[in-house]
Amino acid sequence: MNDLIDRLLEHLWLDDRLSRNTLESYRRDLEKLAARLEKHGLNWQTAQSNDLASAVYHPDEKPRSQARALSACKRLYGWLLETEQRSDNPTQHLTAPKQIQTLPKLITESQIDALLNAPDIETAHGLRDKALLELIYATGLRVSEAVNLKIGEPNLQKGIISTIGKGDKQRIVPLGEEAGYWIERYITEARPLLLKNKICDKLFVSQKRSGISRQLAWMIVEKYAQAAGINHLSPHGLRHAFATHLVNHGADLRVVQLLLGHADISTTQIYTHVANERLKNIVETHHPRG
Repeated sequence: MNDLIDRLLEHLWLDDRLSRNTLESYRRDLEKLAARLEKHGLNWQTAQSNDLASAVYHPDEKPRSQARALSACKRLYGWLLETEQRSDNPTQHLTAPKQIQTLPKLITESQIDALLNAPDIETAHGLRDKALLELIYATGLRVSEAVNLKIGEPNLQKGIISTIGKGDKQRIVPLGEEAGYWIERYITEARPLLLKNKICDKLFVSQKRSGISRQLAWMIVEKYAQAAGINHLSPHGLRHAFATHLVNHGADLRVVQLLLGHADISTTQIYTHVANERLKNIVETHHPRG
């Protein structure tokens, strides 16, 4: 069963150019489903729709996890059918469980100001962290996109960044003067001190004289969020704040979709709900009959 998983993931990498994180997520879900099927003496070739339903809609899994596992399962059987390794698709009539939509945590602009002012810019690490926070909030980049930026990719003269997002899709994002200013200061003042004459093509580097990791970027955001009195803020939360504040100030949803690199506008529409919730809270707080 694992051999089929390996071959599917190779196909998805070569043909669909899915990211490493997506492929690893598919692997974990498919291996989990395979183990459940094997307990009943089944494999990918012998499993029927009801068998797969029992494996996918497992009572120990939350609806979001079930939906993700079903997506991976549908990918597998679509490929098996396409390559004539199976004559039917037992996942055809399986549907994702309904999920309660959870809105991103509302981060106010004053909280963002406190976060961005938290790093000590008199130190090399603080100036790097300041530049990273300003970048993510100014552009809405995913944390993986931010840490993978190369030194020449922010065009500070034109005020734009070219980045490669999910599915190896390139997009151009405006940088903004404030973020551009701090990135330029970081590059000229702090980055050489961190690298200590070592050559590295990554924009954001650590004291190990190599590019920072996703994990370190998470730790940086959480560190300054706590200093600013914000609970449980992640780099993805900064990305949410970027989008939410744009919508709050009247940005068109299609523009926000392009900036975030969402393939489907329905993914972006959550920010209209966030904006509506904010307006509702304002009315309830300030209207005499709220």
